Amino acid sequence: MPDLIIDGRPVSVPKGTMVIEAAEKLGIVIPRFCWHPALGAAGACRMCAVMFVDGPTKGLEMSCMTPAADGMVVETFHPEAVAFRRQVIELLMANHPHDCPVCDEGGHCLLQDETISGGHGLRRFPGKKRTYLDQDLGPFIQHEMNRCIHCYRCVRFYQEYAGYRDFGPMQNANRVYFGRFASGPLESPFSGNLADLCPTGTLTDKPGRYKSRRWDCQRAPSLCPHCSLGCATVALSRYREIVRIEGRENPAVNGFFLCDRGRYSFGYAASAERPRQARIDGVPTEADAAIAQAAARLRAVSQRHGPDAIAVAAGSRSSLESQAALAGLARAAGWRGPAFFARRREQADTTASLAALANGRARSLADLTKADAVLCLGVSPLFEAPMLALALRQATRAAGKVIVADPRPVSLPLPFAHLPVLPDHLADVLAVVTGPAAAAAAEAQKRLPLSPQLWPALEEAATSFAAAKQPVIVFAPHLAHTLPNDERIGLFPVLSGPGTAGAALLAAPDAPSLDDLAGDIVAGRVKGLVLAEADATAASPALAAALGRLDTLVVLDCLPTPSFAAAKVFLPTQTLFESGGTLCNNEGRLQYTMPVAPPGEPVSRDGHGDHPPRDYARKLPGTDPRDVAALCDALAQGLGLTPPAPDLTALTGLAPGPLPPEGRRAARLPGAVPAAPDPAPAAPVGSAAPAAAPTTAGTADVPPAPPITGLAVVFDETLFGTEEFGRYAPLARGQAPAGPAFGLHPDDAAALGLADGEAVSLAVGERLVAGTARLFPNMAPGAVILSRLPELSAAAPTLPPHAWRRRQP
Repeated sequence: MPDLIIDGRPVSVPKGTMVIEAAEKLGIVIPRFCWHPALGAAGACRMCAVMFVDGPTKGLEMSCMTPAADGMVVETFHPEAVAFRRQVIELLMANHPHDCPVCDEGGHCLLQDETISGGHGLRRFPGKKRTYLDQDLGPFIQHEMNRCIHCYRCVRFYQEYAGYRDFGPMQNANRVYFGRFASGPLESPFSGNLADLCPTGTLTDKPGRYKSRRWDCQRAPSLCPHCSLGCATVALSRYREIVRIEGRENPAVNGFFLCDRGRYSFGYAASAERPRQARIDGVPTEADAAIAQAAARLRAVSQRHGPDAIAVAAGSRSSLESQAALAGLARAAGWRGPAFFARRREQADTTASLAALANGRARSLADLTKADAVLCLGVSPLFEAPMLALALRQATRAAGKVIVADPRPVSLPLPFAHLPVLPDHLADVLAVVTGPAAAAAAEAQKRLPLSPQLWPALEEAATSFAAAKQPVIVFAPHLAHTLPNDERIGLFPVLSGPGTAGAALLAAPDAPSLDDLAGDIVAGRVKGLVLAEADATAASPALAAALGRLDTLVVLDCLPTPSFAAAKVFLPTQTLFESGGTLCNNEGRLQYTMPVAPPGEPVSRDGHGDHPPRDYARKLPGTDPRDVAALCDALAQGLGLTPPAPDLTALTGLAPGPLPPEGRRAARLPGAVPAAPDPAPAAPVGSAAPAAAPTTAGTADVPPAPPITGLAVVFDETLFGTEEFGRYAPLARGQAPAGPAFGLHPDDAAALGLADGEAVSLAVGERLVAGTARLFPNMAPGAVILSRLPELSAAAPTLPPHAWRRRQP
């Protein structure tokens, strides 16, 4: 480890550390623009100049380009270094506009900080300023090219780190222009990071534009609830409204960055559609009255039919505290549940996924960036967990190999081998890739119906995996029971939601599923249901169809789901921005998200665009929502119960005390249990429900049945529009595809007589869903790819040819 002295203070750093990083270990921040911890050095801005007064390097050098070495003596405030930096600042500011008062970056601007610290305050350049034309870069990033100082941070992230090429530098010398060949939305699903990276106001956050200065906002460390990875964020609230989400460094999970889904799907919290007032039989009322009415109705059902006639159901987007409170209420009252999973098989698969992480086999996103071979099994990284794709990109930049076995038309910003096989054959691919490399081709020919051009790819994948020193399997939960028992191979499950792992920690092995509850309701065994933060329509169409048979339905939620509309008593809940809470991510890592603001109607609506009414005696509008744990306590009191306080320490096996910023893995994970049979078979990838007889009302003539028996249904995500919170966020909803797309292999489409882009309808359950046929040569033949939307959730595991209808033009 090199030992050096910086500003008279000794420091030891690992070999390869740059001097600018060594100084930070001492708390010395050397001025910089182009250097960033995740991007490394570029040597473009020349702002990090320091004086090397002794040692192997002497003279004025750039600290971001000079590795630390033994014997170095560095002075960051040497007069020559200070003068050099002052001149660099003056040159950079020669063309910069005088618009700090109206710039969204003002007060949070690295250029402002360095200009002041460099001592530059008077412009001596008398010539005309260099100017550019700005571009429209889409809904997320605002372009103000006149403010650019040519630090190259944006393009180094966009092209090198993230792997997209539609944005970059053009022209040369003093006229370098950072943009696209033509105006248009940025293609990268990580484009929002440009606003965090840009050290000036050139690239700023468009949705938060002109809403507030940073110092006017309430800020708190938060977590992204839009997939199971648990990326660290900072939430900014102004006037009772979340106005911006920024990336927060977590070295073990997301590093410095976020995906656009996690950054721009926050609008559900302040949506005008959000239900903020309690209701009884659809009529708005006071929260306390609704709680009392809910307790009275549940007590009546219990007295009439017994406590076992009441069930509790929840979803996968609640915090661990909320889930534990629901479980405690159910135990204290003797009710069924809580049911967290749509099917028992899903619970068993999730439990097995977490159990497989024992013995040090769990891997984080940061670990994936260092893996030399990664097999993604039944996972579409870019849409199911977008930051996973960014981690895989870093693995391939370090010469790692990525193999994706999945029936969907997978697209990634990195070189990878794609094995498009049907869900039934994913376990065979796993056995071949993790088995002896020499037997790969023979095994593939015997067990896998692969086309000849895919056999070499499979053999190469097996060879890469066998030679890897840090191999990792990224897998969907339904494949957990097929994983090899090889401690050399790390594991990274991708779960369905931010609270899925927490639900697996809490759920009893014999807990009913949502489909089980649907059957009990139809059979008359369940008369009352408490449904908390779950959309029954999307999770379990069978349960959604059975809700109308209940005597009492109490719904606790912060989203206007169809279940909210069906509720007999509705109690509004707080979002994670308002209540805070603990989330357990896909690798079993517990992290705490802080509340950033109390609930309340945003001032922009409360005041109708003006200052809100100055009636200080009135109740603040929209403050009825409470966190789920508080509502459970209130219901328990109304029922005369005293449920035990949730003991997260006992649940997770961690010692009491606050969690560190990067979180901590749970010391106690659930053990694997055998998968219980489901009432109906589920699709191996995604979820499905029993098929119903298709209807032909209002459709065109059905073409002759092609010689195929049916296509296996595989559900897929989109970046926006399929994730539950994002469906209720206006900005995210605006970026969603116009309608459902039905992905087909060209051979299957030809058999059905369908063309790419053709308008078709699909018989799903008892309704027809209009969509568009999309053809993908790089997907598995014999499958149909459906968007994970509520209207498609009732699709059968296999769709017969007569389920398709051409739509009249």
